[in-house]
Amino acid sequence: MIFVLYFSCSQDGKSDFNGYVPTPVTLEIPAVFEDRILPPVIPTNNPLTEEGIALGKKLFFDKRLSANNTQACADCHNPTLAFTDGRQYSLGIDDIEGVRNAMPLFNLAWNYDDRFFWDGRELSLESQTFDPITSPIEMHNTLQNVVQVLQEDTEYQLLFEQAFGTTSIDSLKIGKAIAQFERTLISANSKFDQYLLGESSLTNEELEGFNIFMDEERGDCFHCHGSQNNPLWTDNMFHNNGLDTNPQDLGLGLFTGDPNDNGKFRSPSLRNLAFTAPYMHDGRFETLEAVINHYSEGLNNSPTIDPLMKKVADGGVQLTPNEKADLKAFLLSLSDVEFTNNPEYSQP
Repeated sequence: MIFVLYFSCSQDGKSDFNGYVPTPVTLEIPAVFEDRILPPVIPTNNPLTEEGIALGKKLFFDKRLSANNTQACADCHNPTLAFTDGRQYSLGIDDIEGVRNAMPLFNLAWNYDDRFFWDGRELSLESQTFDPITSPIEMHNTLQNVVQVLQEDTEYQLLFEQAFGTTSIDSLKIGKAIAQFERTLISANSKFDQYLLGESSLTNEELEGFNIFMDEERGDCFHCHGSQNNPLWTDNMFHNNGLDTNPQDLGLGLFTGDPNDNGKFRSPSLRNLAFTAPYMHDGRFETLEAVINHYSEGLNNSPTIDPLMKKVADGGVQLTPNEKADLKAFLLSLSDVEFTNNPEYSQP
């Protein structure tokens, strides 16, 4: 097992937090990640600490981050659902539906592309915190109001002092604390992980499903969604996967302004699919069967269709019923029950 310590100190051994040194955290790298993927990305200006993680967890579950004190980050990112909410579109505090499906949250420290959300509009885990807080269709608050509410709480004053060496609260520290907590959300103990480590066996259906997944003529899934050599099960890149002929939601194109990016969305990890329905950026597919049918015979051509959708002219890869069932069995073997039941991630 590899242990990696990420903590930045000055030459005299003190942290940058006005001489206060919080307790550094040693991040344990899952065995299935060792020698398969690069180390996690931890910003030098926001090292992991016990105090920062504890503060971030408390903030993540605190409904006072919303304007009317009714909604926390965890309401749209439920730990038991792999930090999704089970809805096609999440509801904000004003009962307004959004237009995107809540993304699951895990293994975020391994997001090497460092772009977040379905459309990649935020370039750090720290800054992405502010979007749902200030969005008029989500928590509908202002950062100024959040800071004021927390600053008036003596418990938060102490927690910020322990984490950052000061009782003065600001939005940057809020973003840093929540990001620290989110970087500890690690999922790496599915049945397939155990199989890769020689600790479990797969059924014939699961093994054949994996073969289909890796076969360029059948499933052809691994280019975007990883393999045994990339157990994140995503490339963390952006693709137009043939959902629509004329995409109304421009995805990455909204952020970059480049028409060549229209209709492109982040490839989500295939981990924990047993808990994260419905699927796709807009939650249009309620079941894994519907997802598989899309790639099998439901692809739609468009100007920005990804070249990896090589069989779009045929509607997809044309799997047989047995192949679909086997592929589903494999995909479900990537689900991590331990992760969704981890008490360290539940409400404090």
